[in-house]
Amino acid sequence: MDDARKTAQVPIQRHGVIGNMRALALVADTGSIDYMCWPEFDSPSLFTALLDTPAAGVFELAPRLPDARRLQIYLPGSNILQTRWLSRDAVVEVTDLIPVVPDADALPLLVRRVTVVQGAATIRMRCRVRHDYSRADTRATADERGVVFIAENQPPVRLSGSVPLRLSEQTAIAEFELRAGESAEFVFGDADDARVAPGHADRLLVETLAFWRHWLRKNTYRGRWRESVERSALVLKLLTSRKHGGILAAGTFGLPELPGGERNWDYRYCWIRDASFTVYAFMRLGFSDEANAFVRWVRARVSSCSKDPDPLRIVYGIAGEKEFPEHNLEHLAGHLGSRPVRIGNQAYEQKQLDIYGELLDAVYLANKYGEAISHEGWENCQRLINQLCEAWHDTDVGIWEMRGPPQHFLHSRLMCWVALDRAIRLAYKRSLPAPFERWDAARQAIHHDIWDNFWNADAGHFVQRLGSTEVDAAMLLMPLFRFVGATDPRWLATLNVIERDLVRDGMVYRYRNTGGSDGLSGDEGAFTACSFWYIECLARAGQLDKAHLEFEQLLRYANPLGLYAEEFDRNGRHLGNTPQALSHLALISAATFLDRKLSGDSSNWQP
Repeated sequence: MDDARKTAQVPIQRHGVIGNMRALALVADTGSIDYMCWPEFDSPSLFTALLDTPAAGVFELAPRLPDARRLQIYLPGSNILQTRWLSRDAVVEVTDLIPVVPDADALPLLVRRVTVVQGAATIRMRCRVRHDYSRADTRATADERGVVFIAENQPPVRLSGSVPLRLSEQTAIAEFELRAGESAEFVFGDADDARVAPGHADRLLVETLAFWRHWLRKNTYRGRWRESVERSALVLKLLTSRKHGGILAAGTFGLPELPGGERNWDYRYCWIRDASFTVYAFMRLGFSDEANAFVRWVRARVSSCSKDPDPLRIVYGIAGEKEFPEHNLEHLAGHLGSRPVRIGNQAYEQKQLDIYGELLDAVYLANKYGEAISHEGWENCQRLINQLCEAWHDTDVGIWEMRGPPQHFLHSRLMCWVALDRAIRLAYKRSLPAPFERWDAARQAIHHDIWDNFWNADAGHFVQRLGSTEVDAAMLLMPLFRFVGATDPRWLATLNVIERDLVRDGMVYRYRNTGGSDGLSGDEGAFTACSFWYIECLARAGQLDKAHLEFEQLLRYANPLGLYAEEFDRNGRHLGNTPQALSHLALISAATFLDRKLSGDSSNWQP
């Protein structure tokens, strides 16, 4: 890749995210929107400069202040982003939002407002739309309402502005002067939407700010890390489908887990795995409506697979789609030359037994702290658990979706045990009918299997998979799901090995890919969620000082806005798709537990 491509891309951690629970965009601290899919989370992209060059689609809005210091902040308690330029001669701010409007079916708008706070500045705007992941031939035409971007078989979009726009090489351009107190606004959206016109920015900003702040008032967390927890909650809400209730794994596709590597996946889908973490996090913070909505989304998937020959899948589309084959966007250079850039995710074909445990843990938590399960819901759960009684000892590809041959993974066994344990508890708690003898026999069999076959006496610790001597960060969930005591000597021995082999300055790697054991070439970064699981394990083991220090260090690895991607490189820079829901879910869990323990609270908010 040539130097021009490298310098055109802003690092992942230098982005904020805006959205309205239907679409989102990444805004670089340069003032460029260099990633946005529209009108849905998983629609084809319009701006993809983050994965190529500005020629792949970009929306730039910035002052000509080359020596200015740039800062980004969110308007407090919201997902409205402000980028500021501070120079000797001027202070300029750009406010970006995707408004939340009363009509949930209205197509998303993108609103950008630039204001000179002090001094005077020349402002430059440049909007280049490239439909369909930059594959379509997008043409721009000007009319009395602005500029329309059209491509065959793609939704037409319009840009309007409060200043004159002109066209150059299929790109909308404006350059103008503003003095202190003066503003200009730009609105982008559906070409036929009457709201795509200047004059609405103030009202949309006020309404959207009120929405986010009203929602956040439900948060019950008042601990040491309130700012970080609230930002994580706002991220999770932003990644949640307002219409369907599902939550995306991340907002993006194709961002690399290693610069120049091939691990560049599409995470704009809903993983069943995230269910229990989502329900736990939302319930802990007082957001019961969101937790219940997510459980209803999951329940629809369970009902579907119970009535149809298809098995429960590990991942679904935001509206419940079951298939999204992978395709490589060969024409895109990739972020930092990381190819292939993939859309779709073939993981929907994989067999991962752990999802039963995560699903039943979510159902159990929702019943304990939220809505009671329906008769139909319990019938479906019984079918799944009865299936699991026959399948728990099968091989699978594990939590990390390895693309090598199926194996017997400890984490998969653990979550099969969780599924049976939570189903039995729920049945007793709600006095529900169940084949208790069969379920309890399977639960005990799994328990014995883990202790007999995944504890390696010679190595002195639990192991990732049958026949190996390696550890895996997914094993950190053993005490978190209460399979083993957090101070059990065998668990502490395992934790010590995880620290030795997988932890670097508080950043935890999922596993060591020795000889391409996961079916992929190259390595990857440290996994953000595992790093927070590690901290919670330390706290549960009574190592509070160590957990506290590691947590404070990990907070420093957030970007300036408090956002986390999927992974870190060796220097703590962000890798992978962003923002990552699982990262923020794990932060909430670790922060709430550690804060209680540091405050001397011995209560146990756990199943």
